Amino acid sequence: MLPTRRTLLAGTAAAATLTALPLTQDRARAASTRSASTRSGSTAGGYRWRQVVIGGTGFVTGVLFHPAVRGLAYARTDIGGAYRWDDRTARWTPLTDHLGWDDWNLLGVEALAVDPAHPDRVYLALGAYAQSWAGNGAVLRSEDRGATWTRSDLAVKLGGNEDGRGTGERLLVDPRDSDTLWLGTRHDGLLKSTDRGATWAAAPAFPGAPSASGQGVTLLVAAGRTLYAGWGDSDGMTANLFRTADGATWEAVPGQPSGASAKVPVRAAYDCHTRELYVTYANAPGPNGQSDGSAHKLATATGKWTDVTPVKPGGTTSDGSVDSFGYGGVAVDARRPGAVVVSTNNRWAAVDTLYRTTNGGRTWTSLKDSAILDVSETPFLTFGADQPKFGWWIQALAVDPYDSRHIVYGTGATLYGTRDLKHWAPQIRGLEETSVRRLISPPTGEAHLISGLGDVGVMYHERLTASPSRGMATNPVFGSATGLAQAAAKPSYVVRTGFGDHGNGACSSDGGRTWAPFATQPALAKDAPGPIAAGADGGVLLWTFVHWDGTKYPAHRSTDNGATWTEVPSFPKGATPLADPADPTRFYAYDTDTGTLFASTDGGLTFTGRASGLPAGDSQFQLAAAPGRSGDLWLSTKWNGLYRSTDGGATFTKLTSCWASYTLAFGKAADGADYPAVYQVGSTEAITAVYRSDDGAKSWTRVNDDQHQWGWIGATIAADPRIHGRVYIATNGRGIQYGEPV
Repeated sequence: MLPTRRTLLAGTAAAATLTALPLTQDRARAASTRSASTRSGSTAGGYRWRQVVIGGTGFVTGVLFHPAVRGLAYARTDIGGAYRWDDRTARWTPLTDHLGWDDWNLLGVEALAVDPAHPDRVYLALGAYAQSWAGNGAVLRSEDRGATWTRSDLAVKLGGNEDGRGTGERLLVDPRDSDTLWLGTRHDGLLKSTDRGATWAAAPAFPGAPSASGQGVTLLVAAGRTLYAGWGDSDGMTANLFRTADGATWEAVPGQPSGASAKVPVRAAYDCHTRELYVTYANAPGPNGQSDGSAHKLATATGKWTDVTPVKPGGTTSDGSVDSFGYGGVAVDARRPGAVVVSTNNRWAAVDTLYRTTNGGRTWTSLKDSAILDVSETPFLTFGADQPKFGWWIQALAVDPYDSRHIVYGTGATLYGTRDLKHWAPQIRGLEETSVRRLISPPTGEAHLISGLGDVGVMYHERLTASPSRGMATNPVFGSATGLAQAAAKPSYVVRTGFGDHGNGACSSDGGRTWAPFATQPALAKDAPGPIAAGADGGVLLWTFVHWDGTKYPAHRSTDNGATWTEVPSFPKGATPLADPADPTRFYAYDTDTGTLFASTDGGLTFTGRASGLPAGDSQFQLAAAPGRSGDLWLSTKWNGLYRSTDGGATFTKLTSCWASYTLAFGKAADGADYPAVYQVGSTEAITAVYRSDDGAKSWTRVNDDQHQWGWIGATIAADPRIHGRVYIATNGRGIQYGEPV
């Protein structure tokens, strides 16, 4: 299953000029240097914020046990920040929730590093994209295991959510001097800091030639006092692994493997007992696109290389297909000389596995073959099948230095762990990386929340404190959800749309517990499933279609629960349909191309333009309707502000209580109030934050604080119609956060 929210966007970043940058201390960045403690259940701004428990759901790109502290580990993700593991509580603590709206790009973690000589020090290299439209990267450094941070902005871009994000750690504390750090970049060579990450400059004499494309440095690892650097750009290079013994001069490692199976050094690990460096290779950086690979070890004392590849790619699977894959993770056992674990990657036909050796790679055992997987805590991991797979996208891999039988590895959806090499279960509590697309909080029923998610479809949250017992919605299974709607006057009726191999739309008559696919669907649904709306009584469905490349198509209408569909020519192409919550004959759509509100009074059969001249040009403008009221519409137009209509879209008035509004929701009214509570992600002053209004948007109260920001949160929010003050926040990589007054 391909995590669509993390697909690499086109284009590459031009090489940036390297300069030494001091720590940024301007007011806009001040929050980044304050306390970053974000334990689940902490109190913020009069609100208690917690995570809706799903369990993982995203790509864990790196795991690192501290070599000198039992039970201390860190994890990095491609879009959801970094975490610290507490072995006593068996939970992950998020470390980067303090990064706010303007710093959304820093939720992609390129690399992390610990200092073996100073156990409380930890470093993060942040930056999701190296594209021209993304901001530069930054390094966070902490003296208290990530409870508080100090930030240094970089003059280069990093790529924590681009190809190669699962390769080795690109950040390293020099074992000879804790004040010296090294940072490998994708397009700007190797950087060096001599003041513990406060300032950075280009490392002199490093042989890798910076380029505006490719991978650059793929790994940094210490083998004793010698540093090794992997290089992912083979064009014009005769070597891809370099080393330095003095930190000043670098050389290509003699005798290193070559050829397609050793094109890109993916990860490396050093066995200090045998003085051997193990390196995994592939013909592409991954996590996708690998079809060949190998594993080799270097005896650092003699310079001898040995091919220790467990199984060569290119064989034939049981069904006759080619067994193509690369190698990904590698970890050594600190307690047992010659004990090593490596992972395959991108092995879709035969399914990825971990291979373990206890004799330095002479023989290997596949741990998948004897594995018993228990995903009862996170049932979605079956993805609608009878049994979960051992994993895919396995590049993060670690062996506990204090427990040889404690191994963890990351996949595209979770982090598995074992304590006996046989029984495996998600080791994921506290780590939530879902990219959230749609949210509904029903007015009645068992569940207070239904979610539409990237990569893992739709979930029915009968409890907020446990992963949904039904896992992903099935019949059919979706990859990513694109639409989710409930009939306002018939809340037992819910519809959903999304990307799936066996249908792209489904309905539920029991509030989202169980689903049935639409009997038919328009041809456009397969490649361009878009949002859907259900009339107030559930009698009419409107489904729009937008291709991933932005191409917009006509909407389609059904009056028989999806048995038949007809095109609606007068509906503005690509607009998001909205049903009136009180009148089943009324539907609305906002044409972001022209800034015009369209409305229908005949059950979505025809649409006509009403108010025009409104903000245009952004497909993410959002239209919402106040519950229980006909024609009471609210329009969020980002930095253009918030508008309201009380006459069904004939006219709109711009509200002056905020200057920016990105997404809006309505919840239970405050005691004594005659209008639903209004919630928004927007700006009433300098900062973009989460706000609540109990007086119809005359005034706003911020309900999150600087430690609970979660990067970009502009997709959608929902508010609980049964509990005043409770609001659900959709994040792009930190799952669903929910808060309520304390």
